[in-house]
Amino acid sequence: MRIQRQVVDYALQRRSLLAEVYAGRVGVTEVCDANPYLLRAAKFHGRGSDLICPICRKEQLTLVSWVFGDGLGPVSGSARTAEELVRLAATQEEFSVHVVEVCRTCSWNHLVQSYVLGLTPAPKQRRSRRAAPSRRIATE
Repeated sequence: MRIQRQVVDYALQRRSLLAEVYAGRVGVTEVCDANPYLLRAAKFHGRGSDLICPICRKEQLTLVSWVFGDGLGPVSGSARTAEELVRLAATQEEFSVHVVEVCRTCSWNHLVQSYVLGLTPAPKQRRSRRAAPSRRIATE
């Protein structure tokens, strides 16, 4: 079972950006700029959502989960499926997940949510003062 921690929801930022687009203050080309790598990740690693694209209104959005973390090695910075996230969460130390919604028709994309998964690192042991070796002073 995966436990999401430190969840950040970007719904207000999304709503604000869409209001700017609908009002004509931000161009559609500025928000429909998904790169080919993101579009391929949506095709092969994404999961469908119930939301229709807010820009083109032609298809349902795809959610893509990206993982980032020092302990992940070459896996860091790549898209992962839900099954892979469960496996990583059970075997790796803490890492962050960024969920991006993507329209494969018009290239709309926006960060939807971020959170932390993985094993909580063990707290670092502090040396207590009593355990430290006594220091000699110059008069000894």
